[in-house]
Amino acid sequence: MIARSKQVALALTVVLAAGAAWQAREHRPPESGHPGASAVRDRGFTLVASGDVLPHGSVIDRARFDAGGTGHDFGPMLSGVRSVVAGADLALCHMGAVYGADGDYTGHPDFRSPPEVAQALAATGYDGCSTASHHTLDDGADGIRRTLDALDRAGLRHAGAARSEREARGVTVLRAGRAEVAHLAYTYGTNVAPLPPGQPWAVGLIDESRILADARAARKAGVDVVVVSLHWGTEWQEAPDGQQVTLARSLTAARTGHGPDIDLILGTHAHVPQAYEKINGTWVVYGMGDQIAGATTHHEDAPDPRGNQSTLGRFTFTPPQRPDGRWEVTKAEFVPQLYDMDAGRVVNLNRALAEGAEVRSVRDRIRSVVLSRGAAKDGLVMGE
Repeated sequence: MIARSKQVALALTVVLAAGAAWQAREHRPPESGHPGASAVRDRGFTLVASGDVLPHGSVIDRARFDAGGTGHDFGPMLSGVRSVVAGADLALCHMGAVYGADGDYTGHPDFRSPPEVAQALAATGYDGCSTASHHTLDDGADGIRRTLDALDRAGLRHAGAARSEREARGVTVLRAGRAEVAHLAYTYGTNVAPLPPGQPWAVGLIDESRILADARAARKAGVDVVVVSLHWGTEWQEAPDGQQVTLARSLTAARTGHGPDIDLILGTHAHVPQAYEKINGTWVVYGMGDQIAGATTHHEDAPDPRGNQSTLGRFTFTPPQRPDGRWEVTKAEFVPQLYDMDAGRVVNLNRALAEGAEVRSVRDRIRSVVLSRGAAKDGLVMGE
């Protein structure tokens, strides 16, 4: 397994409404060199999240080149954001594709990625990934199994797809500092209908009542923070669509007792950056965009460079100030990114401004979209 400076101390499975009790699985403890461990205990934790990892054919070719022609190395692609990802106490990615086998790797339209992607994500500092997307069934139940097996081998937790009904009924819980964070993930649908025979649980599908039931069950079991990843929205549309807005308002309004059921919503799927918005006191990222993707075209089959633009969200949570209080986001940031197709690298645009006016223009356009629903007045800032 790949060693990382930040690591989940305990992997807990919360069995949901149908279910039984907590189950614990052994996991590597944090290394002694965990940066800022005492500060985390005192002040809370930082959570970083990023958008779709969607390796098109050109991306797979680049990873093979970076590996010297044998195997695939996706690590260099992500090296430009490693400091942001590894610097967080908890980092979540979105694995938008499933993994193939025996060299059978393809990009669009049916994605089957090399499993070395998981190793690179872990080496970059990610702790877990959402896996519910419209591509989750591109290679059937076997694709799900290969993907989750590879994530397990890399030491990455995952949420949104399952190899068994028991796994599907569980909630992934990760530790960040002294907080336990539940990660739930769902998609609007898949490219395959119906779900695999006898496996209606294989992929988490968006259903408001189910999402809230899962969140409440996790909260009842003792989780401090509930994070929900949603694969939703309209492709190539920067503004959130009506379904996104309606569901976001409903989910963030749901409360049990003195606190909300959900503490953060992370959106993927649209391929382009979308707005961040604070709704009912809870941050919603409608869409982070594609962190890694090849050349893309929108619905009119014209090249669209926005498909290589995205953001990292970074949220600082602080502990409750009273016994019945919530963990609150006291600092919200976004980091603009670009996947440079020529170089085959993800670029932190706030650390690449010396590259000229074109880079600044892309960064400023992303900022305009992210702040388009008034997030600045609620304290969202652009970070490095």
